[in-house]
Amino acid sequence: MPRRLSQKHSVTVAGHRTSVTLEAAFWDSLREIAVAQDKSVNCLIAEIDVAQPENLSSALRVYILDYYKNKAA
Repeated sequence: MPRRLSQKHSVTVAGHRTSVTLEAAFWDSLREIAVAQDKSVNCLIAEIDVAQPENLSSALRVYILDYYKNKAA
């Protein structure tokens, strides 16, 4: 069965539940990064939200891109 392009997940940020919509590949990447950093996905998302609070979905995509660019360097 093909995966849906976008997936909405509920996460806790600053003690509040919120929904984040990302493409499946980005959710997979967030899980991979969280494991590599020995953190939960919620913890990782909360840290990203504090650093770039404007648009959480966009901030997550940029963080993931930067993470893999730095890893490849």
